Amino acid sequence: MALSTKAIDPRDRLIFALDVPDVDAAKALVETLGDSVVFYKIGLELNMSGRYFELLDWLVARGNKVFVDLKFFDVPATVASAVSNLRGRGVTFATVHGNQGIMEAAANAKGDVKILAVTVLTSLDRGDLDDLGFDVDVSKLVLSRARRSLASGCDGVIASGLELPGLRAEVDDKLLVITPGIRPVDNRVEDDQKRVVTPEQAFKDGADYIVIGRPIRNAADPKAAAEAVQRTIAAVFS
Repeated sequence: MALSTKAIDPRDRLIFALDVPDVDAAKALVETLGDSVVFYKIGLELNMSGRYFELLDWLVARGNKVFVDLKFFDVPATVASAVSNLRGRGVTFATVHGNQGIMEAAANAKGDVKILAVTVLTSLDRGDLDDLGFDVDVSKLVLSRARRSLASGCDGVIASGLELPGLRAEVDDKLLVITPGIRPVDNRVEDDQKRVVTPEQAFKDGADYIVIGRPIRNAADPKAAAEAVQRTIAAVFS
């Protein structure tokens, strides 16, 4: 077991992926979830719907933590400028998805924002990497990306639960590890996540935070679903 020893409130360890079509739907879902969720991830869908910063500021004003998941990928100077625009807004995390120069630019511009480097998207498997021209095992690519993110000054990485044991052995506690693709039950329903684990397994293998979206959002009672995950987290860290 490689349980995280970082000083993180257990209820903050659940990050809810607020993947909905527009800001009004997002606010309604946040109200429904109430105090069952503290930390929210807002991504590309909401960014393209408009009013992204309105939602960000609204969440921060409510006392929520915010993860800006826009996976910045552009020339380093542009990424640095984009990251700079997040400073002072109460953003906790932001993601980059580029090479070492991009990661270094983001890390140098981060200010009060923690920069997370994407390793390999949890929707990709070895076959997808072959299609992209990456002739390497997923686990080796994840470790390579983690080493580069650490050298670049990033604060953490996004990585599947399947790669957690090797990742922790490689970087120990030097990086935060945020794990998406979490499924509280067997992943029997059709979705686009291929490399998934349960919340309990992710934390036992070293995740600092987990990201959950659809299993909570699509539940008959989203708040009850979130609270069930919170109880699992509390039990793991008790």
